[in-house]
Amino acid sequence: MAAASKAVLSIDLGAIAENFRRLTRVAPRSEIAAVVKANAYGLGANEVARALHGAGCRQFFVAHGDEGLALREVLADADIFVLHGLPDEAAPAVKAGLIPVLNHPDELRRYVDEARRRGRRLPAALHVDSGMLRLGFTRAELEAVDSTALDALDLRLVMSHLACAEDRGHPLNEEQRARFERCRALLPPAPASLANSSGIFLGEAFHYDLCRGGVALYGVNPTPGRPNPMAPVVTLTAPVLRVYEVDSHGAVGYGATYPARPGARLATVPVGYADGYLRAASGRAMARIAGTAVPLAGRVSMDLLTLDVSALPPDEVRPGTMAQLIGGPDGLDELAAAAGTIGYEVLTRLGTRFARRYIGGRS
Repeated sequence: MAAASKAVLSIDLGAIAENFRRLTRVAPRSEIAAVVKANAYGLGANEVARALHGAGCRQFFVAHGDEGLALREVLADADIFVLHGLPDEAAPAVKAGLIPVLNHPDELRRYVDEARRRGRRLPAALHVDSGMLRLGFTRAELEAVDSTALDALDLRLVMSHLACAEDRGHPLNEEQRARFERCRALLPPAPASLANSSGIFLGEAFHYDLCRGGVALYGVNPTPGRPNPMAPVVTLTAPVLRVYEVDSHGAVGYGATYPARPGARLATVPVGYADGYLRAASGRAMARIAGTAVPLAGRVSMDLLTLDVSALPPDEVRPGTMAQLIGGPDGLDELAAAAGTIGYEVLTRLGTRFARRYIGGRS
């Protein structure tokens, strides 16, 4: 008889708050902002933002204007920066006090016109391109900026973004820092921000006034190849639906990619790629049952995956036994490595079908 089929995604808000404090200790002379775009990397922007606010965070970054408007309903007294800049309809964003990150000259002109129509300086951040070739003013565009235009704005931040911060020895890190300094010299004095999660660990020269903590807040290792300095945040568990006792030679799942011999024992779990558990992890990822690592057997399907539990005693695995699919200090990174991707993608793909359980923090 099948057990209850709901997987549980546990999100430790206390650990997120602790990770904010850890980043603060790494960059004690800078303010740590929280990047909560994409629904706080899939973990729940409202719950995460409240926990971080309770820990002392007052600077938040989102990607889109509608994310910022929703966050303002939760946080009345925080600065909310919108990375993708000025929404097409500026009025709601201005009313909510959102701070657009201006990325190109046309956007700057639009926002300056908005400020002049309103007869007051509006808060803004300016993104300069220091070498990522993705968003931000080029040096030539900065040189062409009319200084009287900037007088119409309350310039809260000048920022850029590092391309290779997770590779501590990459020469582009220092090149970008030097370009950032040259760009800042073309602008009025304003607080500066260059470091993302991994950039915070590059040293004080990269910290400036504001560091943008993102994936590190959620437990992904910002220092690949070294021990994870962050507390684990996410645990994903799911009940075994049935245990299959193999009585003849065969193979598991779609494509018959995992041979099974007589005597093997296989546990079927109700999680698949429709839940965000990446199919690319097939045949490579591991799970844990009763503290023992067990391999994925065969391909991840839409709603199910199979674990080879042959190494466990029969009485330790039965319908209803919980399997841990993500957990521990490096759980997100381990699954990401098995799927050939990064922890960011693992987090943001975790789906809505899980029962979500928040622990700790102030949710």
